[in-house]
Amino acid sequence: MTTIAARLQAVNDRIAAAAHAAGRAPDSVALLAVSKTWLAAAVREAAAAGQRAFGENYVQEGVDKVEALRELGLEWHFIGPLQSNKTRLVANAFDWVHSIDRLKIAERLSAQRDVHLPPLNVCIQVNVSGEESKSGVAPIDAASLAAAVAALPGLRLRGLMCIPEPSADP
Repeated sequence: MTTIAARLQAVNDRIAAAAHAAGRAPDSVALLAVSKTWLAAAVREAAAAGQRAFGENYVQEGVDKVEALRELGLEWHFIGPLQSNKTRLVANAFDWVHSIDRLKIAERLSAQRDVHLPPLNVCIQVNVSGEESKSGVAPIDAASLAAAVAALPGLRLRGLMCIPEPSADP
């Protein structure tokens, strides 16, 4: 077993134990492996060990991996901040975008998504901590942004993405 495969197995074992402790089925929890800064060869190795969903923070690095590994049929998630000049690449390379924080970005993704592709799964990023260093819509504005995004063709609103401030006692 490779180091990557062993690490994946250890994480999946912890997920299964936590799911059981919470009274949930382990297969009701999905692991999104963040592959930013890892080479495509490492992603290929993780895929060979059974990992199917990968998250990327950087547009060009992510698009390069999607193209290099297309034959594996992996699920690709864009999890980083998205600038309007990069939406076309993301709209057509990724399966998910977790960082929708402005209607303008959602509208561009919707308009630029190839009609032959399934709708792009999206999450509204909410800045629940109010930290200025974090992106995301304010909680008070999340419902109105979600309603506007849900109405856009080419997108499928799937939920929220929230990162709370660090806590000593999670």
